[in-house]
Amino acid sequence: MSESAVVHIRGRVLVGPEGGDPDGGADDGVLDEIWVVGGRISRQRPPTAREVVTVEGWALPGLVDAHCHVGLGPQGAVDAGTAERQALTDRDAGALLLRDAGSAADTRWMDERPDLPHLIRAGRHIARPRRYIRNYAREIEPDQLAAVVRQEARRGDGWVKLVGDWIDRERGDLGPCWPADAAREAIAAAHAEGARVTAHCFAEESLRDLVEAGIDCVEHATGLTEDTIPLFAERGVAIVPTLVNIATFPALAEGGAGRFPRWAAHLRRLHERRYDTVRAAHDAGIPIFTGTDAGGGLGHGLIAREVAELTRAGIPTVDAIGAATWRARAWLGRPGLTEGAPADLVVYAADPRRDVTELARPRRVVLRGRIVA
Repeated sequence: MSESAVVHIRGRVLVGPEGGDPDGGADDGVLDEIWVVGGRISRQRPPTAREVVTVEGWALPGLVDAHCHVGLGPQGAVDAGTAERQALTDRDAGALLLRDAGSAADTRWMDERPDLPHLIRAGRHIARPRRYIRNYAREIEPDQLAAVVRQEARRGDGWVKLVGDWIDRERGDLGPCWPADAAREAIAAAHAEGARVTAHCFAEESLRDLVEAGIDCVEHATGLTEDTIPLFAERGVAIVPTLVNIATFPALAEGGAGRFPRWAAHLRRLHERRYDTVRAAHDAGIPIFTGTDAGGGLGHGLIAREVAELTRAGIPTVDAIGAATWRARAWLGRPGLTEGAPADLVVYAADPRRDVTELARPRRVVLRGRIVA
């Protein structure tokens, strides 16, 4: 396929409930066809084209993994070759927009690679000393938090990532990392830099302070309760549940139960109620987006599994797909399959709204207007 080729996507194109064009034949956000011209979406047939490549099937905007780690492995930063393989694995699974929720590696070189997914970086994790995974984070004390947040806001692409809670060895259980006043000052500093703030939070205690401090998103959010769910909904704080990561809690608990029995029991409780927690958040109107937490301990390319996990939690299939496509893109400030937008899309043989497992079987992947997989 040459760079001048026009790609004709024909069949059913799912542009999202708000993306239909009544004059163009859309029915409830579904189009019959779109064209890729010069790497961008067009809903009009080009008047002339020397080479046309036709792809048939069910098309979606490129999937979004809103919590992954490109350039990160179990021991910290990885080399460029490993980071490239991580990104290609996500791409081939249909994840074409990645929010890198903290990485110790510098992956700016990827921006020059048109064959790799788009990256939205959150800088490097910010944690308390000895309160997170070794070699992952900038480890600081609370009086340094606001200053370091400003630095990471400038290093990232509009996001900063805090470690909101982690195991406190003195307590033998999960505990908040930041005093409320330090969190409030730091989040205000990020907002002043034009960045949003998210935080890793497994447990219950840190959530209210972070939301009242003005946080924009919480990762995992397994500690949501009937007391904090209304607060999240009222403030519009999003969550990225990372259910494929939460599935590892029983094994983590088993491995640490001898030394930290309270922590292990806590993880098991959070795991047992994970689906109820996510369903209650959805029912309350909390914005939910898909993320896998790939990198570190989990492999990449798991976005289809995460969407399926949301449906297992009781979220309607169309909402779960939206959490990985049109709604996630709007939340991150990136377009879907709108006129003139970069042509990032995935084509399937069958309708994923009828069988969500279809997302694991992409027929074609189009990135920046080129068929790449």
